[in-house]
Amino acid sequence: MNVFVTGATGFVGTEIVQQLRQSGHSVRVLVRSLNSSSSRLLASTYGAELHRGNVLDAVTLKGGLGGIDALIHLVGIISELGENTFEKVHTLGTENMVKASCDAGVKRFVLMSALGVRPSAVARYHRSKWAAEEIVRSSGLDFTIFRPSIIYGRGDHFVNLFARMSRWSPVLPVMGSGQGTLQPIRVEDVARCFVGSLHEPLAIGQTYDLCGPDVLTMPVILKTICEVIGRKRGQVRIPLALARGQVALLELIFPAFLRKASPLTRDQLIMLEEKTIGNCDPAKALFGIAPPHFRDGIAEYL
Repeated sequence: MNVFVTGATGFVGTEIVQQLRQSGHSVRVLVRSLNSSSSRLLASTYGAELHRGNVLDAVTLKGGLGGIDALIHLVGIISELGENTFEKVHTLGTENMVKASCDAGVKRFVLMSALGVRPSAVARYHRSKWAAEEIVRSSGLDFTIFRPSIIYGRGDHFVNLFARMSRWSPVLPVMGSGQGTLQPIRVEDVARCFVGSLHEPLAIGQTYDLCGPDVLTMPVILKTICEVIGRKRGQVRIPLALARGQVALLELIFPAFLRKASPLTRDQLIMLEEKTIGNCDPAKALFGIAPPHFRDGIAEYL
């Protein structure tokens, strides 16, 4: 099968491209630059064909989907910067990819969404992802939607962040109440579901939660990371009101002075407070995944 992948240069995208190639698929990827190190890696290591374009610019997508059988749409952001807002990247970007697929005669469309997505969500991130889902559902394409919880694995920007922080800090921060829940899932299991869905008729028209077996709060996640790497670190609770003020300052400083997205946003604080629990049983049954417990999973690479 000829598969087109957006967001392929990211942490999850690279794993999906690798598994696509291992399964015998041909891969074409959407990249902003043909000469970036991540683009060259996809081409040289996995034999991916590169198409230069941007999900926000529909003109750049023309010609990119010729001869494609299926599209995996992964592009997403967790922090906004400039024109890259949640509404543009998640909603408009998905609308552009759906239209490009329809114009090119691509019938199979697989979307990366997120656990907790719903129309009444407080977080704009979740609302924009819900709008993207609605676009895909009404497209007439043979779609599958996946909603993963936080994804971890070698090279992630979640577990590894706190592991690095623990090298120099005697304490790790817990923003807000610390009562929100996550169900971390291994990147290899997420990729296996995306790749497996391409040849699975039962997956067409379905939406699947992707999550691990453990429902964890941030304090427990931080404690587990420290135990696995053999470091004893305390935790400091930062009240939600104070955290909002600190994050608001970061959202001003990073774009204005560093030309980078803030490492933490008020939208993320909202999501960290939510008790989101998914049901991975349908995905496990159909795609044959067996996500390990969080402690065992991170011990494989930390």
